Amino acid sequence: MTDHILLMSNISKSFAGVHALRGVSFDLYPGEVHALLGENGAGKSTLIKIITGVHQPDSGEITLNGQQIHLANPLESRQLGIAAIYQEPSLFPDLDIAENIFVGRQPTRAGGQVAWSDMYREASKLLDSLGVHLEPRTKARHLSVAQQQMVEIARALSVQAKILIMDEPTSSLTLAEVDDLFRIVRQLRQAGTAIVFISHRLEELFELADRVTVLRDGAYVDTKLISAVTTDSLIQMMVGRQLADLFPKLAVEAGEVVLQVEGLSRDGAFQDVSFELHRGEILGMAGLVGAGRTDVARAIFGVDAISGGTIKINGQPVTITGPQKAMQLGLAYVPEDRQHHGLILPMRISYNITLPILSEFAKQGWLDTDQEQQSAAASATQMEVKAAGLWQRVRELSGGNQQKVVLAKWLATKPRILILDEPTRGIDVGTKAAVHGLMSELAAQGMAILMISSELPEILGMSDRILVMREGRLTGHFSRAEATQEKIMLAATQAVEQV
Repeated sequence: MTDHILLMSNISKSFAGVHALRGVSFDLYPGEVHALLGENGAGKSTLIKIITGVHQPDSGEITLNGQQIHLANPLESRQLGIAAIYQEPSLFPDLDIAENIFVGRQPTRAGGQVAWSDMYREASKLLDSLGVHLEPRTKARHLSVAQQQMVEIARALSVQAKILIMDEPTSSLTLAEVDDLFRIVRQLRQAGTAIVFISHRLEELFELADRVTVLRDGAYVDTKLISAVTTDSLIQMMVGRQLADLFPKLAVEAGEVVLQVEGLSRDGAFQDVSFELHRGEILGMAGLVGAGRTDVARAIFGVDAISGGTIKINGQPVTITGPQKAMQLGLAYVPEDRQHHGLILPMRISYNITLPILSEFAKQGWLDTDQEQQSAAASATQMEVKAAGLWQRVRELSGGNQQKVVLAKWLATKPRILILDEPTRGIDVGTKAAVHGLMSELAAQGMAILMISSELPEILGMSDRILVMREGRLTGHFSRAEATQEKIMLAATQAVEQV
């Protein structure tokens, strides 16, 4: 191999006395895809924020192209050819594609006026070089997540980035969009760009990465060629133990029907959806992105109004006019987008957990804060939330711990019916196993669970029965015993109804 483009040695970083990184080393070569792997809270985010100048290390050395450097801020990092693309795109929605690519660096003419024609021409060249067919004058708000990521890659190319960091870039993409992203990553690698790739989807690493570095609890574990590892060995490196079963599903005999949906419809979203959910059952709902699964969940919970059909709880027809009514009927809904729809990020952990049940702590118009804190502490302990304290802001937590807070919040309402929309999206293997274990325990205690997931192993591993949706309609219904990946994908992609 050629010389390193980036070499980080014995990097340490602490926040409020908590060690985020302890003596971590990481190296990167031109023209390679280097996967960075670890559970949530392992230190991956802190390491990349040091690479991009957001944080400065307490100790250790960083060498770029053989020269020792100190990155004081993100601007210095960008000027040195380091760019990052995060799980949630960071474009300005009211600017067009070209303006987002060249924001803060627009080409100008004599007198300082923006050279608009030059900017749009250069933007077109960058997009064409990536094989991306987008009109540079399109506003960013009209782009899909995948298209926004392409624009961010074009922005990185516009500053001639030699190091590109990609943090969970595929978590919100369809299979076709993932293939397109991987094509561009390989193209960049071929051109000599060094890529740091972070993903919890291990199968992606085997398809794309050259090497993998594993962090655990803020410490360096090992760096290996991807050809020298297996899924099992990576999991063991990540969690420090054998993970024999990612899907600890308990066998539970289903009880009576607690939720019955008949002919449920919402114009433009889904049509004629009917199913039953039993006490003690985990009912999986599979389908491709855009199939209408989330729309059904939101309608049942009263977030969106239905245009037809009925909902029955314990055999009685109900009219759910909003989430408050749904909660009164014993429903809880953990949304797919935890950051925007599941949490209030600037608020404390304790306040997030108790938000839906604040009325329980109100006495004559005053809030019993001691009782509230006790309730939040009990819920956080049950979910094993890792934090400095209940006073910590939720935005400071890892993705896995944020998901645990969302679950703690809704379980505090003591629901009888729990709707989980992508419950393990973007969280690590160890935390996934913990969430799956909790789901199984709740079902064993009699809770009825509707689980929406785009991960087929999760659907197959955790469901008692499986529904499949395609283009707003149910197209498949399988028992646990008869379900296979092939049957589910056929129902998700073919117009043949199998219900």
